[in-house]
Amino acid sequence: MSEYHFSRTVDLSFDDAVAATTASLARHGFGVLTEIDVTATLKKKLDVDFKPYRILGACSPGHAYKALQAEDKIGTMLPCNVIVQQHPDGTVEVSAIDPVASMQSVENSALGDVAVEVQQKLREAIDDLEAGANAS
Repeated sequence: MSEYHFSRTVDLSFDDAVAATTASLARHGFGVLTEIDVTATLKKKLDVDFKPYRILGACSPGHAYKALQAEDKIGTMLPCNVIVQQHPDGTVEVSAIDPVASMQSVENSALGDVAVEVQQKLREAIDDLEAGANAS
């Protein structure tokens, strides 16, 4: 089975990782349109305790526009989700959807180039996390 995401562990606190991820995404042309605090939501709705877990809905407007022109229902797969989670051992991991893997199910070749471009930018944003965090 192919991977549907790419991830890296960062040497940052959970809150710092969320901030660093948002900043790195911005440096690579993504805005964060949505931010879902899964921990708080599960506590409020189900009264359960869950590890720190945040979903960031990242969007590169130009790429989203190209994708929407090629496939009007592609909005069901937008924005690209990036998660920040803290594991029980305290490590913090950042993961991003692989848009190439997710768009393979859509039979529209025009999406291929857009997916590859977004994949590259998301990979760069995740790879740059440590460098960007250390530079600030």
